[in-house]
Amino acid sequence: MISIIIPVFNEKKTIEEIIHRVKAVPFNKEIIIVDDGSSDGTKEILKKIVDPLINIFYHKKNYGKGRAVRTGLEKASGDIILIQDADLEYNPREYPQLLKPILENKAEVVYGSRFRGEGKSMFFWHAVGNNFLTFVTNLLYNTTLTDMETCYKVMKKEVLEGVTLKSNKFNIEPELTAKILKKRYRIYEVPISYAGREYSEGKKITWRDGLIALWTLIKYRFFN
Repeated sequence: MISIIIPVFNEKKTIEEIIHRVKAVPFNKEIIIVDDGSSDGTKEILKKIVDPLINIFYHKKNYGKGRAVRTGLEKASGDIILIQDADLEYNPREYPQLLKPILENKAEVVYGSRFRGEGKSMFFWHAVGNNFLTFVTNLLYNTTLTDMETCYKVMKKEVLEGVTLKSNKFNIEPELTAKILKKRYRIYEVPISYAGREYSEGKKITWRDGLIALWTLIKYRFFN
């Protein structure tokens, strides 16, 4: 079974559509939604959902994406973990190509790379920052990734055995990557499409998160 973890914060415009898209994917799955202290009406939408496929958990306040992902991981019971953002930048129709290397025993960890697929371009400075952080990841951890910051991270649950995650914010991405690579798992990348949204549409990540991500990569290279 696949555990699909959806961290959510103030996504009332997209939450129902992303749930619809995830449910439509034909895999044996559980959907774990973690509302991270939403205040825009998202929580009220979620409280109306009654579905045996969906388990919903609520944080009393907004901690950040990392804390929501960590809560989701604690609740997951599937053999495979897949992380899905609650916006519509990433499309669940691409689950088959993300899962294929794992189901065929070619890999234990798969990342979906936005730089290998088609889609709406991201902001220039976001692309520069992403490429720089990916370069630092490759340099520090001796790998050849093209998109370390991708949301689409898929792995066998056993990959995270013995791993303690500490990040509360967007730095969950570099921490998760660093600790996977330190366990000597090689990350398999597949191309995905990407429909980047504008800040006016609810995009939340900023340049400050990039600085924190850089420090996270360096810190976990030498410490746990």
